[in-house]
Amino acid sequence: MSRSIVRQSKFRHVFGQAVKADQGYDDIRVSKVTWDSSFCAVNPKFLAVIVESSGGGAFLVLPLSKMGRVDKNYPLVVGHSGPVLDIDWCPHSDNILASCSEDTTAMVWQIPDHTPSRPISEPIVVLEGHSKRVGIITWHPTARNILLTAGSDNLIIIWNVGTGEPLITMDDHPDLIYNVSWNYNGSLFCTTCKDRRLRVCDPRKSEVVAERLAPHEGIRPMRAIFTKEGNIFTTGFTRMSQRELGLWDPTNFEEPIALLELDTSNGVLLPFYDPDTNIVYLSGKGDSSIRYFEITEEPPYVHYISTFSSKEPQRGMGFMPKRGMDVSKCEIARLYKLHERKCEPIMMTVPRKSDLFQDDLYPDTAGPDPALEPEEWMDGRDADPILVSMRDGYVPPKSRELKVAKKNVLDTRPATRRSMSAVDGSSLPPQLLEKLVEEIQNLKATVLSQEKRICDLENKLSKYTNGTV
Repeated sequence: MSRSIVRQSKFRHVFGQAVKADQGYDDIRVSKVTWDSSFCAVNPKFLAVIVESSGGGAFLVLPLSKMGRVDKNYPLVVGHSGPVLDIDWCPHSDNILASCSEDTTAMVWQIPDHTPSRPISEPIVVLEGHSKRVGIITWHPTARNILLTAGSDNLIIIWNVGTGEPLITMDDHPDLIYNVSWNYNGSLFCTTCKDRRLRVCDPRKSEVVAERLAPHEGIRPMRAIFTKEGNIFTTGFTRMSQRELGLWDPTNFEEPIALLELDTSNGVLLPFYDPDTNIVYLSGKGDSSIRYFEITEEPPYVHYISTFSSKEPQRGMGFMPKRGMDVSKCEIARLYKLHERKCEPIMMTVPRKSDLFQDDLYPDTAGPDPALEPEEWMDGRDADPILVSMRDGYVPPKSRELKVAKKNVLDTRPATRRSMSAVDGSSLPPQLLEKLVEEIQNLKATVLSQEKRICDLENKLSKYTNGTV
């Protein structure tokens, strides 16, 4: 018997199971735009799906609990003037979502906990800097308010969404960028491009630090993601148009750690990676299956686990962060499969007889608190995600309402991080201090004028009631 069959791993048996029919989301008009993004984003509170819409771009945001048939008049998030191409939930606030569109802009939205009575049309921040459509959007994994966008103008822009300003612009790609993936602590990101190169970029140095021509020999689009250990997992095509997986060490791009041929389907494989278990889930557009592999340090390094198959092909796929798992059911992953008219959650579980908390399945996972402020990250600091225990499950916090006067603040800082008494004017940048003073003066003037108006109205009212008028 070969060693691969008796491989010791707690994830040798991972079973995929679709939820019951009444636990899905029906009557969703999933977007028909031919763009290789996942069209779906989920977090422990909400499900967001890019949908068909006339006269612009829109997406639907549903509370996870709102299962069943979706009312055709359910309010959408509208605001883009062209089709929405990609969406991504902020890892540090379950109510903040970023979107990008063919209209060349990216937008950041605050989603309320309650069901809105009308479409949401006012973003918190509009990010304008690309000259062509923006097809990729992804949040920094550990720094607050840092967002990356990539457009068909071959530019990558990194924004501070708290101020609405671009921090870094990179123009190292001569052709269309297929995908971008941050590494575990957000110090680097990797990209795949139409010029068939896989690049590793250091954004704060604005340079490409490593690259490999044609990690897959085919000319079809590639995808690449960083693993927790710092290797790069790729999906692409062989010269004979077979789908292929690769695992690479970015410090030595000469030879792959592993290269594995899959099948002859033509859908681009979208990889979804779980850093806690080192399992990667592959879903191809137009496929009706999800394959999953465990990445280890022993040969053959990429171990096939199993395949979940269903009858209908998928239009897109969402991947739930570990915080959203049901630990009582030994659930280690949940994917949200988009059909033509519905979204179907698929649970990945490891069968265990005990109903106690399984420590080995749930190491501490990335929590919702950012590890760095934008200024610290820009100054060159790196930090791994702040981890939280899954022992008692995870309860999403209530939304912190954002009061944004201008494009200046994306979220209120938690009181535990820094009390108000600890903030003094001397620690603020001069420009921000001037802006705050100006806003306070404007507010004072507004309050005074309103007080005068109220007094005048009260005087008029008293004359009416006294019969003098």
